[in-house]
Amino acid sequence: MEQHQNEPTTPSLAEKVTPAVKKTLLLILHCILLSIGNSFGPVITRLYFLHGGHRIWLRGFVETVGWPFTLIILIVLYFHRHIAGRNNGNNHPTTFIYIRWRLFIAAAVIGVLTGLANYCYSFGFSHLPLSIYAVINATRLIFMAIFAFILVKHKFTPYSINAVVLLTVGSLLMALHASGDRPEGERKRGYVLGFCMTVAAAALYGFVSPLMELSFNKAKQEITYTLVLEVQMVMCLFATVFCMVGMIFNNDFKVISREAKDFGLGKTNYYVILSVSIILWQCFFVGSMGVIYYGSSFLLGVIATIQIPVMEIFAVTLFKEKFQSIKGVALVLSLWGFLSFFYGEYKYTKMKKGKGNTQSTLEVV
Repeated sequence: MEQHQNEPTTPSLAEKVTPAVKKTLLLILHCILLSIGNSFGPVITRLYFLHGGHRIWLRGFVETVGWPFTLIILIVLYFHRHIAGRNNGNNHPTTFIYIRWRLFIAAAVIGVLTGLANYCYSFGFSHLPLSIYAVINATRLIFMAIFAFILVKHKFTPYSINAVVLLTVGSLLMALHASGDRPEGERKRGYVLGFCMTVAAAALYGFVSPLMELSFNKAKQEITYTLVLEVQMVMCLFATVFCMVGMIFNNDFKVISREAKDFGLGKTNYYVILSVSIILWQCFFVGSMGVIYYGSSFLLGVIATIQIPVMEIFAVTLFKEKFQSIKGVALVLSLWGFLSFFYGEYKYTKMKKGKGNTQSTLEVV
């Protein structure tokens, strides 16, 4: 039987999902990607150095060399837009590249800074236990908070200030009691230098995230998720080139095969570790850009910080590192800061809704 013209049609699932719900779901997805990369990436990196890996520039290179994976996502999004436009009767050619020179140059500069930060992190990994690295890395939130306030005028609440203070205190406690965790055979000079380089890397990443948010605000073009991924791909490309130049001057390409042969877990596992690292760090970067786009750079710092307990568990169970009471105090402070931040954000959002403010919706692709 034919349907009557006036018979109501059942809306599809996509039509039922409001832009606000869609934004929330995509934010959760990118939080998951960020958490996977930020939790397991450092573990696999420390595994490389513990079993005979010594190439610091190579480790920095591995963190961003997976940028072609982003290109695959962009191609999928292109066909999605093309099919959607054709179904809607749009006969105009589908745009493949959105990024303009202004944003391209900004992404390139941020990419070089990211490459430098990757090198600093790799240097820190080569000298520090995972448990110490994890808590030092929490200082990234402090730097993000400062730079977000300066660059993008991020508004602080008493709860977010409380979160920064708690994380700062936790990091200082670890710094003051870190001497007993120096790995066996590690010289004090290298240990202290690794500590300083990790803090420098946290500062660089703390600067890069708000700088990226500022670049989007000043881009003078419509910011879509596709454009965000293009920026992330350019950023990772230039970070990769930066580290590749370091590898060339350090002769890393010539000794990779020899290092693989002498690797403590075997040649095959050497390449497996490098390959898995590439995937994990791409999850981190794609997740980071999504969190900045759908949330904020400060939210990125908070989510990255909450992964500290996960890394501490891996440090104790996988690498047999000591879990001293001071680390437990630092973890409690980190969790307290995390909950404080999100409670403050919840209250702030509820207050905005109460005043009747409407937030602008974001395009998905």
